[in-house]
Amino acid sequence: MRFAFTEEQEELRRTVRKLLDRHGGPPIPDPEQPRTDFDPVLWDQLAEIGAHGLAVPEKHGGVGATLLETLIVVEELGRRLVANPFLSTVLSTEALLAAGDRDACDRLLPGIASGEQVVSVAWAEPNHLWSATEFATTARVVDQDWYLDGHKALVLDAAEADTLLVVAVADGAASLFEASPEAAVTPSAPLDPTRRMGEVHLANAPATLIGPAPLRRMSDVAAAAVAAEQIGAAQRWLHETVEYTKLRKQFGRPIGSFQAIKHRLADCYTAIESARSLSYAASWAVATHDERATELAAMAKSACSDAYSLIAAEGVQLHGGIGITWEHEAHLHLKRAHATKHLFGTPQHHREGVIPQAAG
Repeated sequence: MRFAFTEEQEELRRTVRKLLDRHGGPPIPDPEQPRTDFDPVLWDQLAEIGAHGLAVPEKHGGVGATLLETLIVVEELGRRLVANPFLSTVLSTEALLAAGDRDACDRLLPGIASGEQVVSVAWAEPNHLWSATEFATTARVVDQDWYLDGHKALVLDAAEADTLLVVAVADGAASLFEASPEAAVTPSAPLDPTRRMGEVHLANAPATLIGPAPLRRMSDVAAAAVAAEQIGAAQRWLHETVEYTKLRKQFGRPIGSFQAIKHRLADCYTAIESARSLSYAASWAVATHDERATELAAMAKSACSDAYSLIAAEGVQLHGGIGITWEHEAHLHLKRAHATKHLFGTPQHHREGVIPQAAG
């Protein structure tokens, strides 16, 4: 079987890339200044080309495409280390569609598709993160109204979210609830300055029951999406590193002409090519609900995490002194590589999940 993107998908990639290139490289955060909100102009422009609603059905104001097209956009956003809530809306859209509650979809999907509403998933808990099968956050019903109590950690874009999709235990089963963050969010300072996170403290918080939490689907989508983001960032950073080795000179020669440097760059290229193949396979499998979606998503997240970590570290070293300055983007790649390596499960966690399937 030969996998290839269609001309329409490649045109989507070109359109998004041109848009992001016009906005330049990743913003370099100032350690002396408080962090600002994401770029509203870019967010609106992404909405204008339909990026937010690619996987949203047309009846809810979306494009009616698939998750595969959405992950193409995620890859391009990763390429530029864009700091906005797009990943959160991808996970929220797929969680809502998988839960299958018509009223919840009618309420939330149109706002997601238009970019007017930011929805994030409050999933991880302090002790078990995203691998939990049992949750300490609980839901109770009083006079037909639901209330939540618990603590959610590492919630993407928690402070920017208009609505949270909270995973909590109701009647002994993990369920998905719609809740308003309001004053319950405490912003955190993650390692990656381009990623916004927060903690959500729920105490008698009003909520609306959506249905059983589609944890398997949420996990598969999250792994495939982060893998796509990592591939985009790793590809561009490797390109930037190769170009710099042609300019940086030692002993009167570009360092890229040294055999040892060529070997290191070749190792990076080999790692990213293998990881990219797995990323595309996972994107396709998760988008089409293929029976191997869980396995391929885990393999992709593991391989892409390792490849990006390798390329980020090599890039810092090969950039020399400028690579360890605050004004250069090298440290942003290093921080994002390490942060995304742990986001939604480490490579070891995903490999451990694949091994039993392979043995069976």
